[in-house]
Amino acid sequence: FFKFSVNISILIVAVVIFLLVLHRNFLGLSDFLKRELSDSNPLGLQPIDFIPAAPQRLADERNDKEISVVIAASDERLGGAIAAMNSIYRHTRSNVVFHIVTMNDTVDHLRLWLSNTALKNLRYRILDFDPRVLDGKVQVDPQKTDTLKPLTFARFYLPNLVPHAEKAIYVDDDIIVQDDILELYNTPLKPGHAAAFSDDCDSTTNKVAVRGAGNQYNYIGFLDYKKETIRKLAMKANTCSFNPGVFVANLTEWKLQNITKQLEKWMALNVAEELYSRTLAGSITTPPLLIVFYKQHSSIDPMWNVRHLGSSAGKRYSPQFVKAAKLLHWNGHFKPWGRTASYAEVWEKWYVPDPTGKFSLIRRHSEAYEAK
Repeated sequence: FFKFSVNISILIVAVVIFLLVLHRNFLGLSDFLKRELSDSNPLGLQPIDFIPAAPQRLADERNDKEISVVIAASDERLGGAIAAMNSIYRHTRSNVVFHIVTMNDTVDHLRLWLSNTALKNLRYRILDFDPRVLDGKVQVDPQKTDTLKPLTFARFYLPNLVPHAEKAIYVDDDIIVQDDILELYNTPLKPGHAAAFSDDCDSTTNKVAVRGAGNQYNYIGFLDYKKETIRKLAMKANTCSFNPGVFVANLTEWKLQNITKQLEKWMALNVAEELYSRTLAGSITTPPLLIVFYKQHSSIDPMWNVRHLGSSAGKRYSPQFVKAAKLLHWNGHFKPWGRTASYAEVWEKWYVPDPTGKFSLIRRHSEAYEAK
């Protein structure tokens, strides 16, 4: 009888352990499915592709904390996005997930480039941006049909792009990173601030004056202060502007303050009243951001947005300074994949050639032609 009781006890313990293991595995599967499945988005930001995990060896080496990085990738600039992602990935052990916003005609090209090169271990999610979300919000010049580039507005819709993240980094496609992106991600944001930018009057951009920039560093360079709607906002015209090509966003605060709706409001008002400066110093995405974030944003370390490398073909920074920069930004007309650009050789170290041959460096192409 005693042996029978012991056997029954052992059997009960074994059944309990089995049920606990089964329950744990079920919870793990449930969490996995929650992480990997995405709902379609009412704004037309549809998830197309997601590579959920790196190989086990890489997963063991990298930190568990997921860092969301949002980048837009248009077909004619795809090499820029590729170099940017490669430079970020190679400088960190953190668990970076790239949320790549693109248009339908670029998806297959992008997927081939990522899966057939050294970038195949990247964790990424491809999102198709529907330009119809911009209807009535962007002034289209009939004389310049190429002026509207829908993907430049992707940064306005961050909570829709990364709905489950509390924090995200946005970067333009004309950058490379030379340090661990985790440091930028950990930028402290003040209470009530939804984003952190690099001010145009910071110590880095003041090192070299940009010739012919006019009021590029002030609000008056972006907004028309002759318009009553702008004057009513009581924003000082000489307020230092900021660069929206690299920023860190607190998405919880972004949603609480309904930042996206605020930005759309000012876009629509500009269509009706032409509120932006006629001699706009930079991207048409900058003015609404300046209004919404007026004296309501935190700052990132200026070394995380060393910019104006694309403002001229000449070298405005010393090689030592460029080497020390944590992030290099070729904003301006002279792109590093183009015919002429400052420190293009630094950018090219992170460029991964297109296996399809569709995208090629203009500089290399012209050099080969001249050599014939």
